[in-house]
Amino acid sequence: MKPIPFNKPFIIGRELALIADAVAQGHLSGDGTYTKLCHRWFEEKLGCHKALLTHSCTGALEMAAILCDIQPGDEVILPSYTFVSTANAFVLRGAVPVFVDIRPDTLNIDEKLIEAAITAKTKVIVPVHYAGVPCEMERIMAIADQHNLLVVEDAAQALLSTYRGRALGSIGHFGCLSFHETKNIISGEGGALLVNDARFAARAEIIREKGTNRSQFFRGEVDKYTWVDIGSSYLPSELVSAFLYAQLEHADEIVAKRRSLCTGYATQLVGLQRAGCLRLPDFDEDSNGHMFYILLDSLTTRSELISYLKAKSILPVFHYVPLHSAPAGRQYGREGSTMRVTKELSECLLRLPLFYEMGEAEIARVCAAIGEFFAARSRSI
Repeated sequence: MKPIPFNKPFIIGRELALIADAVAQGHLSGDGTYTKLCHRWFEEKLGCHKALLTHSCTGALEMAAILCDIQPGDEVILPSYTFVSTANAFVLRGAVPVFVDIRPDTLNIDEKLIEAAITAKTKVIVPVHYAGVPCEMERIMAIADQHNLLVVEDAAQALLSTYRGRALGSIGHFGCLSFHETKNIISGEGGALLVNDARFAARAEIIREKGTNRSQFFRGEVDKYTWVDIGSSYLPSELVSAFLYAQLEHADEIVAKRRSLCTGYATQLVGLQRAGCLRLPDFDEDSNGHMFYILLDSLTTRSELISYLKAKSILPVFHYVPLHSAPAGRQYGREGSTMRVTKELSECLLRLPLFYEMGEAEIARVCAAIGEFFAARSRSI
């Protein structure tokens, strides 16, 4: 039986043709034709002040940490249930990540717990839009305004998700996107920093260009470029940008297909939810269909279901080990609330296969296998 992978990179349109065109243009090192086209697409589609492609979402987060002027000892509030880059970008600047528990419905940071975690050292709040489902950004931005904090949206999973009509990543002072091959819109590796506060736009360009004013030089704004600030090499290759732009040309189509796949899963698994076998995600209608997961009753059930599905050539995955419990999390960070929900749900969550070229038959096969697992389990009790 043909395996159903967890993820499968795909080509949807002109990816290879645009890569060939980038080569023919003779500029591959970044900030060429296709990088600029991508920047314009994000600025127009998402409504951000400035978009800057990076080599990864990790790079975008690192740039945001520099722009927030993080100093050793500063504190940054974020969920523990997230990828390590969310914390690492700030730890690299000497910050202390302060972990706050998540909501049981969306698995996003619990906005009701943020204010209690704020101290005189707090500088930034980093909401993570898990599975492309929006955090409660109105409340988070109000808290940030009240305490004079900056907000960096980790929107790695959230391109083309919205919150009350606004694109995720365009609401905080900064937004960070990912185009890793597991995301909806892909370029293999890749990311973008969205600068939503004009105060930071000029410095963002400098940091991205190794601390030089090279971008100003190429626009004719200075007669030479030189080292003016700290920075690093965050530009992607023009080959990456060309591939990405071809995907962006079909972005709405990709999101629509993934939403349809999520609907297929939900429709076929709702009976198991009614039977108490599992819990389905509470997806917001404005989310982008990035992920479909199920929540089980225990770590044991999850481990057994993973083994069962793998035996049928279906490859699900579980997600993060909570950062507050990881060795580096204990070393560099601290808990800003109890972590009850994070601990419970992280042991029960299972991500099901989901990729653009997946078909209805594959969805049905995954759902049937899950149903068979629970039927066999009930017979053995």
